Amino acid sequence: MRGRVRTILAVLAMALAVPAYGHAAPATHWRIAGPAQPEANVDLADGRLTLSVRRGSTTVLEPSALGIETAHGDFTQDLRFAGISQRTVHETYSTKSGRRLRHVADAAETTLRFANRSGAVMSLIVRVSADGVAYRYSFDSPKWVTVVRESSEFAVPTQADSFLLPYDNGRSDYENVHVHRRVNDQDPIEYGYPALFKVDDTWMLLLESDLNGSYGGSRVTLKDDRKFHLTLPDPAETAQAPLNTPWRVMVVGDLSTVTESDLVTDLAAPSKVDDTAWITAGVGAWSWWGDGTGTLDLQKKYVDYAASQGWAYDLVDSGWSDTWIPDLTAYAKQRNVGIWLWVRWQTIDTDSERDRLFELYRSWGVVGLKIDFIESDGQDRMRWYDAVLAASAKYHLMLDFHGAPIPRGIERTWPQVMSAEAVKGAEGTRPRPGRVPFPIEHYLTLPFTRNLTGSMDFTPVTFSGVRPNTDAAELALSVVYESGLQNFADKVDVYRTYPLAEQLLRAIPAAWDDTKLVAGDPGKLAVLARKSGADWFVGAITAGDPTRLAVPLRFLESGTWTAELYADGADTKIAYSTQQVTAATTLSVPVGKNGGFTIRLTQTK
Repeated sequence: MRGRVRTILAVLAMALAVPAYGHAAPATHWRIAGPAQPEANVDLADGRLTLSVRRGSTTVLEPSALGIETAHGDFTQDLRFAGISQRTVHETYSTKSGRRLRHVADAAETTLRFANRSGAVMSLIVRVSADGVAYRYSFDSPKWVTVVRESSEFAVPTQADSFLLPYDNGRSDYENVHVHRRVNDQDPIEYGYPALFKVDDTWMLLLESDLNGSYGGSRVTLKDDRKFHLTLPDPAETAQAPLNTPWRVMVVGDLSTVTESDLVTDLAAPSKVDDTAWITAGVGAWSWWGDGTGTLDLQKKYVDYAASQGWAYDLVDSGWSDTWIPDLTAYAKQRNVGIWLWVRWQTIDTDSERDRLFELYRSWGVVGLKIDFIESDGQDRMRWYDAVLAASAKYHLMLDFHGAPIPRGIERTWPQVMSAEAVKGAEGTRPRPGRVPFPIEHYLTLPFTRNLTGSMDFTPVTFSGVRPNTDAAELALSVVYESGLQNFADKVDVYRTYPLAEQLLRAIPAAWDDTKLVAGDPGKLAVLARKSGADWFVGAITAGDPTRLAVPLRFLESGTWTAELYADGADTKIAYSTQQVTAATTLSVPVGKNGGFTIRLTQTK
């Protein structure tokens, strides 16, 4: 979360007496809140649990079922209160990628324990922070816990606005376009995280955090009752106790709060990597999109270009040969460029394969792996992730997952994970006969949905792609979309025809010290300011007719700044201009149809 004030815990419990079975059970209510925060309300009535969430006078989550059914007992009904504990959470931590690199997490945490009819106990852990509410289930016994279903549901008001991602159950890769409708008008199907809602003046982002091999990655199903029901990927999830399920997360607030929130990483497990000096976010060249993988000579061309632009990496995709990769890595090292290699997940499916191949890749000088075609949220695949993550840390190999599930706070726990695809990205814009552009709204929804659950390898800035936006808007994606490995995907020969774009891309970092939402309207407008060192970068993209955008620069520190503007020109090409500004300045920038711009701000005095 972005709040810096220590949370004050406030829990109001009513009717806490534990009734004996056979007697009418009074309703039991717990209100968990703090100053200027969302409010979580847990109710136990007739042996069943519900959760509701409010922000001020706005209810963003109506009473929604809680509970879980295991092989050793049903914790969805016939429950009685068995105890409570409370603590204040205050944590500081660092990441190597994300909306910022240094984080402070403050929250009020309440653990409510409930016994079922047989006396077995389930703990419900609820956290409330300035930017949202999260809960998880916990079991200390028996030795092995097998979960067969969750009754967890999310009753979002049916008149709420929603941006939902139809879940591709056949591929589990999240490569669809969001559907923007009222909840009541959405199709009753499965949807992937994150799901974005607006209730009156309050936004809510629904997602998941702290997933590992003890559980499968969930999704939600909108059923005929117009409630979103949590759906597990497997018939059963089995793990050794103590078992903590992933956090079910609701980021709640105005649009700036939701967009700038760190809640998904605040809830993730602390880093398992002690020495992170070998992990470096960076910009990379990627030949596959425009020229394929080709030969050693082609990859040397891309390495030379990366070196000339000051980019850190070259990603060598499918089709590479072990006969020339060692030569390429040596060639690239001389030019201060690191080599990433594409691999298929099945080739590193066992401990012996991982040890043999990771050691080999590292001996060649490879710095990272793009692992592809994972295509599952199931628990078995999450166990594979656990093994791959531990092995990559051992051999100092950074990771980028493609054809993969969304990240769920993983960059805190395993900071060598620089990015993941899990998006309908620029691979779908490669020039092909009959190909049509993505809807422009797709580009404008991602900053408020997919990119908020972790780094997103969209592979942007493809000027020669089939796309609906202007050149300046395409260039702005280098700032609007965050990715710890930012692979710029167009051909070297194309970039050389865009000298103004090259000028900006030489300065674009892949790691950010802070992020601010300047203006936003999901599907229509996204203006984000990101800080790197002493400099600020503003990226803006729009949908619709030509207009002018007002850009207040109040996020700047005091002093005078030089603003370098890369905007839509009269000839549809990128236009460049500079001016002196301060924090009191509001720029007025013209944009073309589906246009955009980028501003680089450097302090002059």
